[in-house]
Amino acid sequence: MASFLKLRQVLRADILQKISVRNLSRGSVLFEEEDEGNEVSESPEGKSENIHPSKDRRKPMPVETSIRYLASEAYKETYGSAPVWKPYRRNHKGAFPPQKTRKTCIRQGIITTGNACPICRDEYLVLDHRNTSLLNQFISEFNGEIISYKKTGICQKQHKQLLIAVHRAKDYGTITFDVPQRKYNYSDWYKPDASSKSPELSPKTIQEHS
Repeated sequence: MASFLKLRQVLRADILQKISVRNLSRGSVLFEEEDEGNEVSESPEGKSENIHPSKDRRKPMPVETSIRYLASEAYKETYGSAPVWKPYRRNHKGAFPPQKTRKTCIRQGIITTGNACPICRDEYLVLDHRNTSLLNQFISEFNGEIISYKKTGICQKQHKQLLIAVHRAKDYGTITFDVPQRKYNYSDWYKPDASSKSPELSPKTIQEHS
């Protein structure tokens, strides 16, 4: 029984690794083939580790590279015209998802989950006020509000980065937005006073004065 459970865990880990590698790095691999080759990941001490490149996030990605990635053919082939969070599906126990997404997908620069959020799974997606093509995918086209993480599925850490990036973009003017206007009915506050009304003149009085 113990050997069966151990074999089941090994097979499950192998399947999750294959699924995560396929889903996380498809767009980034295509973009790397257009841009440059993969490099062997090294630890801060300089020793090479047995870490898959798709899970290594210790080297920050420049926002300029992310902007070029969103305009490349590799991105269009991976996501098409849909937002990056559209094809994502959360893994959770039970029939109903939890109220909040996980705190973070990346710990010490390494992806520690088999189903990372839409931002963490693709290393070329960088939330920055200059990367407006990515930020606009998380803003509702109907009311201009930021879409909730319950719908997008991004982790709490990336959602905070999204809030900061959108507010900065509005401050810098890289994202335009309409200021909400409210129309008031001032007749509710300034009702005409009965004493200030001019007396009505009868037709006979009008003829006498004419």
